[in-house]
Amino acid sequence: SSHYSELSAAPTLSCGPVACVSKVELRVACKALLDRDTLNKSDPCVILMVQNQGQWTELDRTEVIKSNLHPVFAKVFTLDYYFEEVQKLRFEVYDIHGTHSIGARDDDFLVITLMVLSTCHTTGCLPAENKIFSLVHAEEISGNNGYVELFFCAKKLDDKDLFSKSDPFLEIYRINDDGTEQLVHRTEVIKNNLNPVWEPFKVSLISLCSCDEDRKLKCLVWDSDSRGKHDFIGEFYATFREMQKIGGGSKVTWDCMNPKYKLKKKNYKNSGVVILSDLKLHRVYSFLDYIMGGCQIHFTVAIDFTASNGDPRNSCSLHYINPYQPNEYLKALIAVGEICQDYDSDKRFSALGFGARIPPNYEVSHDFAINFNPEDDECEEIQGVVEAYQNCLPKIQLYGPTNVSPIISRIAKLSAGEETIKDASRYHILLILTDGVVTDMADTREAIVRASYQPLSIIIVGVGNADFTDMQILDGDDGVLRSPKGEPVLRDIVQFVPFRDFKTASPAALAKCVLAEVPNQVVEYYSHKAICPMPPVPSCDSPTSLANTPTESLPAVGTTA
Repeated sequence: SSHYSELSAAPTLSCGPVACVSKVELRVACKALLDRDTLNKSDPCVILMVQNQGQWTELDRTEVIKSNLHPVFAKVFTLDYYFEEVQKLRFEVYDIHGTHSIGARDDDFLVITLMVLSTCHTTGCLPAENKIFSLVHAEEISGNNGYVELFFCAKKLDDKDLFSKSDPFLEIYRINDDGTEQLVHRTEVIKNNLNPVWEPFKVSLISLCSCDEDRKLKCLVWDSDSRGKHDFIGEFYATFREMQKIGGGSKVTWDCMNPKYKLKKKNYKNSGVVILSDLKLHRVYSFLDYIMGGCQIHFTVAIDFTASNGDPRNSCSLHYINPYQPNEYLKALIAVGEICQDYDSDKRFSALGFGARIPPNYEVSHDFAINFNPEDDECEEIQGVVEAYQNCLPKIQLYGPTNVSPIISRIAKLSAGEETIKDASRYHILLILTDGVVTDMADTREAIVRASYQPLSIIIVGVGNADFTDMQILDGDDGVLRSPKGEPVLRDIVQFVPFRDFKTASPAALAKCVLAEVPNQVVEYYSHKAICPMPPVPSCDSPTSLANTPTESLPAVGTTA
C-alpha cells in the first residue's frame, strides 16, 4: 500500500537566494500494522529513504521493536530542510527476522509510506488501509536552542522477575499543549540490575521541552521483556527547570511511583528512585542568530586588472564596457554584492584592484583602491563600486602578474585588528574576481592559512575561459589546504567558482552557489572563538522561553558548557 501526504517544518529563513538550511527531526510511530508472525507479533523496523535525482537511497533506520503492532520508535531521523526544494521521503516498514541486514529476503515487508516535506502540516498522518496506519511527526531544530546531555541512573527498583532481577529501561515523553505525549528518548536495557546506570544521551532542547522549561515530561521505567511484553515498574513527572537544579555536587532525584501499588499498599513509598546525576547544556547557534544579533558583513571586492584580460577598449576584452549589457566582472560583482549588501547597515564596500600600473607613477600595484583614495577605499553601495570600476579602467594600464596574496593579507590584517572586540559584530567577505590562475600560489596558500584564523571568508570567481584546474587547490573541497610548510588551514574559508558555469543561469543561481558556504563559515569561526551572538532587540510580546534565555558563555559547537 502506498499513500501520499505532506509533512512540514517551518524553516528558519531563506536569505534571498541563499538557502539557510534548517535541521528537521522526524519521529515515527505505527498503528495496527499487519501481523506476519505465527506465534508472536511482528518485530517492526522503519527504513527512511530519500529521493536524489530520481533514485531512492537509504538515509537511516530505526531500532527493531519486538512483538509490537503499534510501535513508537525512539530513533529520531535528522535531515536538512531546504525551503526551496521538494523533498520526497519514503518510509519502509519491515517485520525483522534474526539479526541479518534489514530488508533481506527473510524479512516480511509491511508497508511503504511516501511523503513530501513541505510547509503545510506538522504531522503526516496516513489514512488507514488494510489495517495500516502510520504517523510521522516533524519539528525544526532551531539554531539557538542547542541540546542537552543527560545522565540518568536509578536505585532500588522493584524486582519484577522470579529467578533474576529486573532488566530496566527508561522512557521520557514530552507532554504537548494538546495533551498528547511524544516520545523523546528511550534508553538501553540494563540487564539483571535494580540499580542501573544508563548511558548518557543527547537530545535537542526543542525536542525535549519545545524550549519551555516548565513543560511537563512524563518518565516511565520498565522491566524489559524479550517478547515485547514489558512490565511496568513506575513513573514520575519532571520539568527541564527541575533538572537544571543539579550542580555543586548535588543530584536531582524523583520517586518512581506505581499508581496501582500506591492505591493498594498502605505503607507503599515508591518502586525505586530515579536520579539525574549530571546535566551538560550545549549551545549551538546558527548564522541567523549572529545576523539577528547585529553581526555586520563587511564586503570587499578585488578585481583582476592583469593584461591577460585584454585591452578594455577592445570588444573582446573581459573588461570591455558594453553599454547594453554588463561584462562578466560586473555580472559576478552585482550578483554577489547585492546579496551581501543586505547584511551591511552602512552599505559601504571596499573596492580594490591588482595587477595594474596605476597613476601617478604607473608602477605595478597588487593592492590599490579603484577609487584612487588610499585613505578611504569604500564606495557607496554596489552601484558605487560599479561606477568606481568603470571610472578606473581608462586611468590604469593592465599589466601583471596575477598576485592575490597581498590583498588577502591586507583584509586578514584588517579583520585581525577587529578581533580585539570580543563580540560577534563584524565579519568580512572578500570577493576576488580573476581571469587566470594566480601566479603567487605559494604565498597565496600561506596567506589563506593565516586568514583562516580571522573572521573572514574568501570567494574566488574565475572569469573567462582559462584553465582553472589549479584553483581548485585553494577551495579545499578535495582535501585540506596547507601552507608551503605543511600547516593546514584552521577552517575552510575559500570557495572557488568558474563564472562560465553560470553564463546562462540567473544571477541568483551564481550568488547562491558562491555564498552557500559562508553561513557555516561564520558559525564555525565564532564557535571556535567561543563567541555567542549578541542578543537581538527583544520585542514587547516575546514569550518567555528557553530560546530567549541569555547565555553566559558559548562553547564551541560540540563542546560542553
